[in-house]
Amino acid sequence: MRTVRSKLLLACSTLAFSLASLQAFGQTLNRVNQEITDYSPVTKERLIEADPSDWLLPKGNYEGWMHSALDQINTENVRQLTPVWTYSTGVDSGHQAPAQVNDGVMFITTPYNHVIALDAKTGQLFWRYEHDNPSDLGVMHNTARGVALWEDKVFAAGLDGTLNALDARTGERLCQNVIGDWSIGAYITSAPMPIEGKIMVGPSGGEFGVRGFLEATDADTCETVWRTYSVPGPGEAGHETWLKEGQRPDAWKYGGGSMWMPGNYDPETGVLYWGVGNGSPWLGDQRPGDNLYVASALAMDPEDGEIVGHHQYHWNDSWDWAAMNAPMLLDFEHDGSTVKGLMSPQRNGYMFWMERMPDGEIKYLEGKPYVYNNVFTELDPETGRPSYDPNHTPVTGKRVGYCPSLWGGKNWPYEAFNPQTGLMYVPANENLCNSFIGIWQDDVDPASGQFWAGIDIPDLDVYVNDPSKGVGQLQAWDVNTREMVWQHDFGKTMNWGPVLSTAGGLVFGAGTNDRKLRAFDAVSGEILWEFPLNSTAIAPPVSYTVDGKQYIAVTAGYGVDAQWTNGVLAAKDETNEWIADVPEGGVVWVFALPES
Repeated sequence: MRTVRSKLLLACSTLAFSLASLQAFGQTLNRVNQEITDYSPVTKERLIEADPSDWLLPKGNYEGWMHSALDQINTENVRQLTPVWTYSTGVDSGHQAPAQVNDGVMFITTPYNHVIALDAKTGQLFWRYEHDNPSDLGVMHNTARGVALWEDKVFAAGLDGTLNALDARTGERLCQNVIGDWSIGAYITSAPMPIEGKIMVGPSGGEFGVRGFLEATDADTCETVWRTYSVPGPGEAGHETWLKEGQRPDAWKYGGGSMWMPGNYDPETGVLYWGVGNGSPWLGDQRPGDNLYVASALAMDPEDGEIVGHHQYHWNDSWDWAAMNAPMLLDFEHDGSTVKGLMSPQRNGYMFWMERMPDGEIKYLEGKPYVYNNVFTELDPETGRPSYDPNHTPVTGKRVGYCPSLWGGKNWPYEAFNPQTGLMYVPANENLCNSFIGIWQDDVDPASGQFWAGIDIPDLDVYVNDPSKGVGQLQAWDVNTREMVWQHDFGKTMNWGPVLSTAGGLVFGAGTNDRKLRAFDAVSGEILWEFPLNSTAIAPPVSYTVDGKQYIAVTAGYGVDAQWTNGVLAAKDETNEWIADVPEGGVVWVFALPES
């Protein structure tokens, strides 16, 4: 583990140099910028409609389905799928952003906050924006997960905590809002979210003692409209859940709960749904109480940021089981009726079925494990509140192990829902656990930009529960029967790949250390097609059309936690089946059927 720590610290220490070098290189790179002369503004109506010819939002639609209604590429012809163009981003590390497409223009975000505009049909470069990050910037995850498209602007968040409005035609920065202070750990990796002239985004920082929040920015002026904290302060509902005797003084001020992934939205009711991350420090005994709204789904009013409902998946989070992914909006059967629902396969290893009420209230219906969890002993059938096994609940001064690991049964990579099959497709990691000894950190101030999770990194032990079995899976769940329909096991690899479902009866996914992009039969789980990429793709696949032709796009580029965990597990594998050497390198891959 000390070797792993050395590599991690070396990466952090060289990040500032890498950023400075890239910025200097970018001074000559911008010479190729070319103005987009025919650009279609992105309106409220277009975002709600979610025409499958485009991919305007990171998850394809406001509901978060990761589904394309295109069917030109289907189970009958997918074996003919071939690459039609590629584009090298010129950037290393973990590429985690989808290719967002508006009327034939593709936008890619990369590590170090480059934004690249390409011709979605040919891969020809229009322009490249390189963000002016501080030369001494150092962050834990140097990645970006997409942009917000609104009217004739592209909104890109920066690792330096900024939100930047770019001219969609030229890439020129028009204005900027400072959202978070990166020097204390409040940096941004999330894709911003556009709703009716406001751009919502929240920073990371749960490992640094940053109090999480979501901020709305006016799309015209780049001025703050509202900010809502995920950890309630004095006088706010839920503040009492941070006031139990025996905790650190003012624990709520640095309680974590970062809102670091984009949410989902119900245009019919005007309710915004957002996920809240882990508590800080990780050890719940240092901040006793339920700790609202850590590890929760929030329902919010996008006009003013008011919290109008919530569901806490697990109270007093002590496992780093961040609930950062918002629940997906879909309808399913419950007690013989169709309900307007919310569903989420959570990092804690449980799948949750909930009902979204018109006023924003979130009603728990059912929870079932989709991977092995040795912490929860039961869920309250009425509220979903879990009971815990104390032998698997981390505390200060004691080594405790638990499953699933802190990376969860599923981490941030998006699940997908196909309304035709009624199945949800989950990129899961089974059989992975970890242990650590909790420490009380007196030598580090919270929200000081230093790691403040209550553990010593070299002490973190990551291991497989059963060495004879693999880890990565793709699961298909029937949203109505609440049963798993099929499962594909990838063997000795984690699955870090978001998935895409299509009306052609396909599910696309990558994220494994063999570098392959695969197409599965959405009904049976059979692999129908696979293609080895230059690097493992940990970005969401998407689909779109140009001139009536359907394309599949994904960006490959290995790095961040996927690379770190793979290295740890490969070093422990005595069978030599775990692939340790996975190349880096950002490349946009675009596939289509050959001309008939």
